Order: sequence, then C-alpha cells, then structure tokens
Amino acid sequence: MPSAEETIDLEAISDKLTQPQCFKNPSWKTPRRRHKPARQIINDEFKRIASKDPSERDLENEVTYQTLAAPPSLKPAKTYCDITGLPTQYKSPHNQLRYHDKEVYSIVKDMAPGVDQEYLELRGANVVLK
Repeated sequence: MPSAEETIDLEAISDKLTQPQCFKNPSWKTPRRRHKPARQIINDEFKRIASKDPSERDLENEVTYQTLAAPPSLKPAKTYCDITGLPTQYKSPHNQLRYHDKEVYSIVKDMAPGVDQEYLELRGANVVLK
C-alpha cells in the first residue's frame, strides 16, 4: 500500500496534468521588424522632406528616395509570343515573329507576308520599306 507522501505526489502530478498546459515561452516577445515596406519608406521620406524649413531646402541637389537614379537592369528583357501573349524564347527565322511552342510555330510559318507585318507592327518591330 502506498504511503501518504506518494499519494500526495500523485495528486499533485494529476492536478498538473489536468490543467491546460502553456506551450509558449513566457519570456518570448515578438521580434522587431527588420525591413519596412516600400510604401512606409516613401511616406517617411515625404514626412522628412515636409518637416524641413523651406528656406533651408536645396531642391536641385537634394537626394531623396524618389530622385535616386538606378542603373539599367542586367537581366534580359522578357519576351512574349506575338500570337498568344505567353512567355517565349523562340523567334521565327522567316518573319521574326516570336512564338510560344511548335503548335504556334505551325501557324506562324504559314502566315501570309502582310499578316506577319501587322503582328510586328503591334509590337513596334515592323520594317517599312519605301
């Protein structure tokens, strides 16, 4: 037969097990935000500019978020199919139309000469001979 001390321990343990358990660390705090969204950066910039005294501002030489000049992108421009509008990597050697896959190529290679120039004109790549 268990002693009185063992029954007390069992009762304490059973009380702890029946209570809802807190799995969250009580000392945990939400982390500080490292990055600001672009909209917040722009709004902060407008507030900073507006808070300056107008007599102290040098509008021509002032560097702001909006006036920074970015270099041109090193990534190639995305190209799209002239027929379907889907992304493509292919170009017809006959009429320079861009096509998505072999099904569209079968349409492109059988086009009349005037029709392909109309598609190129939509893209702004047509050649006008005089």
